[in-house]
Amino acid sequence: MKLRLTISFLFISISVFAVANRGRVDSLKTLVELSLKEGGAPDTLNINRLNTLAINYFDSYPDSTLYYSQKAITLSRKINYKAGIANGLVQAAHVNFFKGNFTLAQQEFREAILIYKHLKDYIGLSNCYILCGRMYNVQAKYKLALHYLNLALEINKKIKNDDNEADCYKNIGIVYFSEGQLSTALDFYYKALFIALKEHNKHAAAANYNDIGFVLYGMEMYPKALEYYKKALTILQGSKDLYGLGAINENIGEVLLAQKDYDRAITYLQKAINIAVKQDDKEGLSSVYTDMGLCYAHKNQFVIAKKYLDNSLQIATQYKIIYYQATTLIGFATFYNLQKDYKNAYKYAMEGQKLALKIGNLAVRSNAALQLNKTLAGLGQFDEAYKLLRQYIDLKDSLNNNESIQKLTSYNLELNFATKQNQLALQQREKELLYKQRIQQQHLINAIFLIIILGMVTISVVYYLQKRKQQKINLMLEDKNREVLLQKTDLDDQAQKLNDLNTLKDRLISILAHDLRAPLSTLRGLFSLLQDSTISHAEMLEMIPNVFKKLEYTSDFLDTLLFWINSQMENFESSAKSFQLKDIAVYETESYYEQAALKGISLVNKVPDDIAAAADQNSIRIVIRNLITNAIKFSKENDTIEINAWQRDNENIVITVKDTGTGMTEEQLNKLFKSKVNSSTGTNNESGTGMGLLFCKDLVEKCNGKIWVTSKLGKGTEFSFTVPAGMQKEANMELA
Repeated sequence: MKLRLTISFLFISISVFAVANRGRVDSLKTLVELSLKEGGAPDTLNINRLNTLAINYFDSYPDSTLYYSQKAITLSRKINYKAGIANGLVQAAHVNFFKGNFTLAQQEFREAILIYKHLKDYIGLSNCYILCGRMYNVQAKYKLALHYLNLALEINKKIKNDDNEADCYKNIGIVYFSEGQLSTALDFYYKALFIALKEHNKHAAAANYNDIGFVLYGMEMYPKALEYYKKALTILQGSKDLYGLGAINENIGEVLLAQKDYDRAITYLQKAINIAVKQDDKEGLSSVYTDMGLCYAHKNQFVIAKKYLDNSLQIATQYKIIYYQATTLIGFATFYNLQKDYKNAYKYAMEGQKLALKIGNLAVRSNAALQLNKTLAGLGQFDEAYKLLRQYIDLKDSLNNNESIQKLTSYNLELNFATKQNQLALQQREKELLYKQRIQQQHLINAIFLIIILGMVTISVVYYLQKRKQQKINLMLEDKNREVLLQKTDLDDQAQKLNDLNTLKDRLISILAHDLRAPLSTLRGLFSLLQDSTISHAEMLEMIPNVFKKLEYTSDFLDTLLFWINSQMENFESSAKSFQLKDIAVYETESYYEQAALKGISLVNKVPDDIAAAADQNSIRIVIRNLITNAIKFSKENDTIEINAWQRDNENIVITVKDTGTGMTEEQLNKLFKSKVNSSTGTNNESGTGMGLLFCKDLVEKCNGKIWVTSKLGKGTEFSFTVPAGMQKEANMELA
């Protein structure tokens, strides 16, 4: 069963560099290969070309997408090109979850989301959220899927991106369909279809026709389902979208299977298998193998049928695709019921029933109930069989409820009206286009006369400017003479400044040599192992998460270090303004909410709305960020981190970051805020430099505040610091 048709349409909108036809793709490929052979330094143009190739190859060659995206990521990291890294990560994650590598895909999505947020690239962030929603739907994690899809929908409504808004509606509909809420699914499918027709987006319309056909198939309205499937097939016929063609061929095969036209069903299903094998589509292979197995089982060719079902269950189990595990187990129950082997049928029917209840899809649950009913009846357990029969009838009634049928009829009438409206609008646009062409011709004539006049004026202006230029040169020479005299006077002052800078340089070199050498040495060692093939690809994949953790903490440390270095300069201006602490707390907790959630930690913002402080906003932001990341590092699953603030007196505000994590001993507490630091690993072996708290202390004191800590081993830690109180009526938050 495939509701996965428009995955390629999503990625067409990721980059403005997307290529529209095969010839241009080949030309772009030639340009990239020539540039890489020349061995020049990586540049953003070639990186964007690599990501464009990755986008365009997904429909037909996903492995090529993975190759070009990984190449783009490697080159982008060399020059720290953030947009190139994020776009490459999204496309690599796309292929990895497409092939069932969900863990790796989740890591790549997380890094891409952080980069897009930093760059404020809302289109990239939206596309990343949509793909996360699709991935979690495949894993039957429906709440997570809806969470990410609704985030994407909110973004696209704000930026008024109609194509991506339609894609959000379509994917939300898929999740509701997977949960068995057909009426709600239809609402979202038709919202997406109306936008696609309004924008004349044929590819998106094909995807929505396919999804609506799938609802009709679940309601057993087979002729109507075929009508929608064939609309989608007509649009995509002859295109390079192999993924979409494979999905529609499988869906048509399933309708024919339900109509007991097994030979024709096998013809369509074989086309879908050929495409899925070519693309290494694990999800698609599991689905279509089950359908093919059922066809041969109904034809009493049980040896062939079992081979297909075994392959399907192996793929679904290996890649943890719960939906297709359930459908394959039910397929096995059908297989054994047809042979009257009710003992084996019972085992598979019970397992299928259990998974069907977990994923919640009405169609899957009804099929599971029907096969378990047949099995129990065959075993002579007629009372239990009757209960399952009643359950099957109730589920079928839910699938074919009047509300869904009424909505379908209403939407079809509305769709026909919208189609006629679009035709009239198209005719009107053609008339307007002819009128605009005439206007443009007149504008061209006017522009020619204007250019002639401007040419004459330009000659006059050039003569005048040359004369003025000579006068300015004379004045500049006089100014330079004065500057030379002033520079001589300032030589002594500059010599003193150089001595101060040299002292600061020695201090920074000491910090960098001590605290940044380890993660860089780790990364260099990994690359050395890769260069001489000392480790295998699998071993490399196992090492990457630990290396990534060290680099992530090093990156956070560098951000803090750079701001602190700037604060040490004489010309650093501490911009003390009155601002709302709530705004900073919201910004930082939202930034680290996902990181905390991944460890199972609750991140709670309890800062009141009416607390204002008077200090340098960026300094306070850096301090709060370091305290939050430190709390996450030393907290574990089910722990809580709270950020709070209150006004201690008329002059000072107290801000706290409290956690229920591992806590500290008295010996550890006494070592904090000292010049010599010892960094400990976190609860997930996170590394750190140990300098963050020193920077926090320095920044707080520059803001005329104080910082302190209380902690108990095993019960948690509370960091507190003060800042001057601000005026509520003047509070104004402007994050850098």
